[in-house]
Amino acid sequence: MRIHQLGDGVPEVAVVAGIHGDEPCGPRAVERLLAEAPDVDRPVKLVVANEAALDAGVRYLDEDLNRAFPGDANGDTRESRLAHRLLGELEGCTVLALHSTQSTAEPFAVAERVDEIVRAIVPHLPVTKLLETEGLAEGRLIQHPHTVEVECGLQGSDEAATNAYRLVRGFLAATNALALEEDAGRAADGGTDADAGGDVDVFELVDPVPKPPAEVYEVFAENFVSVSVGERFAAADGEVFTADESFYPVLMSPYGYEDLFGYAADRVGTLDDRPA
Repeated sequence: MRIHQLGDGVPEVAVVAGIHGDEPCGPRAVERLLAEAPDVDRPVKLVVANEAALDAGVRYLDEDLNRAFPGDANGDTRESRLAHRLLGELEGCTVLALHSTQSTAEPFAVAERVDEIVRAIVPHLPVTKLLETEGLAEGRLIQHPHTVEVECGLQGSDEAATNAYRLVRGFLAATNALALEEDAGRAADGGTDADAGGDVDVFELVDPVPKPPAEVYEVFAENFVSVSVGERFAAADGEVFTADESFYPVLMSPYGYEDLFGYAADRVGTLDDRPA
């Protein structure tokens, strides 16, 4: 685990990158921010979590770090021990965790539930969708208080790295670590903080969508676009699956998960009308 800090004092704001070693967008955004060394109004902790997995170019070494929280100082796996150390570093911090996905190029936010932290942060991020995972995020960092996760875009893409950088700057503005006017109107690879703050649709995770053992998988559904009853959404070795009831697919891709196509969700409104 590699830790950097911007500004002086004890940080109450943190960015976590590299939880998965095959998702380089977060570490690239952290390196870009460090190279710029912006003046901050509050100290910020920047964490690159699973360095060994990043160096190896694999998702994890012993177990998925984002299924290992809260971890154990004497755990049997490297990631269990790392999860315990990472939570210690994040104690007392409002946290943004950076990820990427094989499902969609559009960045979106993920939180266990809508609370005051989500309401304060997400409107400042360049996203139009928020996914609530309450009850279906066992072992993930977003169960840590005051944590928002973002899927920055397609895994391994330059666009995801650019999105990650913009998401970090939006987060730092939302937490008063960077002055809002510093980013207002600023072109950052074609985007500015002015892109943030629009309506945010909220989706609630309902169920995982399992996939059977097969050689070839296909996904026909588009993430966050409703699938109607009877509509085909995926196939395994040519066997087509259709919806028994309507749902919104999220994090759905042919090969993103070993035993899942992804998840089914409901659209439950907008961030403005969700109860805290």
